[in-house]
This record gives sequence, C-alpha cells and structure tokens, in this order.
Amino acid sequence: MTTAQTGEVVKEPSVPATPSDQRERDRMRRRLARRRGGGWWPYLFLAPWFVGLFGLTIYPMLDSLYLSFTNFDLLTPAQWVGMDNYNRMFAEDPVFWDSVHATLVYVLVSVPLKLALALAVAMLLNRDLRGIGLYRAAFYLPSLLGGAVAIAIVWRQVFGGEGLFNDFLGWFGLNTGQDWISSPDTALYTLVLLAVWQFGTPMVIFLAGLKQLPKDVFEAAAIDGAGAVTRFFKITLPLLTPIVFFNVVLQIIDAFKTFTPAFVISNGSGGPLNSTMLYSLYLYKKGFTDLQMGYASALAWVLFLVIALFTAVNFIASRYWVHYDD
Repeated sequence: MTTAQTGEVVKEPSVPATPSDQRERDRMRRRLARRRGGGWWPYLFLAPWFVGLFGLTIYPMLDSLYLSFTNFDLLTPAQWVGMDNYNRMFAEDPVFWDSVHATLVYVLVSVPLKLALALAVAMLLNRDLRGIGLYRAAFYLPSLLGGAVAIAIVWRQVFGGEGLFNDFLGWFGLNTGQDWISSPDTALYTLVLLAVWQFGTPMVIFLAGLKQLPKDVFEAAAIDGAGAVTRFFKITLPLLTPIVFFNVVLQIIDAFKTFTPAFVISNGSGGPLNSTMLYSLYLYKKGFTDLQMGYASALAWVLFLVIALFTAVNFIASRYWVHYDD
C-alpha cells in the first residue's frame, strides 16, 4: 500500500511469492525459533545457584521459622504451640539470659580489642622492609589456626592450673596456680583472648586500606610539622573509616556466631556456672543435645534479629563517623 500526494491510499498489486522467497522466509522462521529457544540457556547455567539459594538457604529459613512455633523433638511430628517458645525464652528460661549476657560481654570486649590490635599490627607491617611478606604471613597464621578444635584444646591447656600462662606470670612473681578455665570470673575472658589472637583477617583488610591512602597528604603534613600521632588521628584514621566500618560489621557478626572455642574449652557444658555459655552453644545444646528443635529454632531467629539490629545500627551510625572521598 502507498500514499499519493493527495493523501489517497493506493493499494499495490499483490505479487505471488517465488520459491526462493518462501525458502528465505522458512530460514528466518527457523532462526527466530532457535533464538527463542536459546533464551533459556542462561537460566540453565544459573540453575545450580538457584537450587542452592532455594534449597539450602530460603527453604531451611522458612522451615526454621515454622518450627520456631512448634514443639519438635526430631523424632515425632511437630506440634503447633504458637508463641510458647518465645514466651518461655524471655520469661521462664534463666539460662537464655546467661547466654545473652556472656555473648554480649564477649562481643563488646573482643571486637574492639581485636580491631585495635589488627590496626596496630597492620601499621607496623605497612613498611617496605626486607622479608616483610614473611612477617605478614606469620601474623596472619593464627587466623588460619584459631578456629580449629586443636587450637581450642591447646588453649585449654595453656590457661589450666599448670599451664603456660601461669608459668609466664611466674616470671614476674605473679603465679597463683589459678585454673583460669575453671573460674567463672575468668573463663569467658580466655575466650576473648583467643578471639583477639585471631586478628589476622581484619589486619589484612586494614593493610589493604593503608596501601590505598595518598602518600602526598602525609608528606605535606610532615612538612607542616605534624607529628606521627597527629598524622594518625587527623589523617590516617579519618581516611580509614570506611575500612574500620567494614571490619566492625564483619567482626560483630562473626563474634555473635562463635561456637567452637566455647564448646571445646567448656567440654560442651558452657561452664563453669554458664560463664562460657555463648548463644550459639546454647542453641546447639537445645537443638541437638536436648532434642528441642522447635525451641532451638526460636533461639536461632532471635539471634538473627539481634545481628540484623546491630548491623542496622552500625549502618545508621556510620553516617556520622565514616568519611568517604566524595
């Protein structure tokens, strides 16, 4: 159809398709069909990820949420009990509050000490010295070994009544023969020391951040007479706040989930007097020792919400102390 200058539409005479035109149309149809079929290939390659996301993450989370409202012992079908598990947790379970207290002390003491030590060592290792790579590997080594069961067993021996820690105190005339693991006043702090000893991962992140700081700013400050302490608090620390924030978030989450050292050092009891009953250990005991999986699921969801709350508070507070280049 064509349009004449007068605006009148003139119909063109139809031309019958030749065999070659028909073959070209068939070829185009097959090509379009292959393209439509090929649109599924990316989803096929992503299928393992989707299986992992829904089968290993989302479904277990939803199932755990359902179980938190039930009475389930792993052997008989779950029975719906509504909010009973949560009411029992907050109103009737004193061990729950012991685990909350131990975990909060552990997080609030170990994370600042660990980050401070990691930053100090990172600044010492941020130098062009001969064999500096060997020093960095040596300081990172405890992070590779710190989570192992063997190290937790060694830690229990070190802080025992006749352990190396008392021998160390003996050099200064302070050896009292105390068993630091068996005392409810000190047992938790041996776990804190073990956590602080594993400062390798935040140290590496701090070291990467220090490498990115502009050297000309430090040179200009030194020319203006700024000392090392002034340069640290006025230049290094403000420029490093995004790295500090990143480490704070990661280490708080990691500290809330600590399980292996508390389990090994206390022989799975959380003792003495629940002083090392970290939240993850109590959750494990309820789920797999007492076979109260419904109650353990409720504990897990409370832990999830507490970690989410701490992370959200960190992000909101970061607006006031984290400085970005822009």
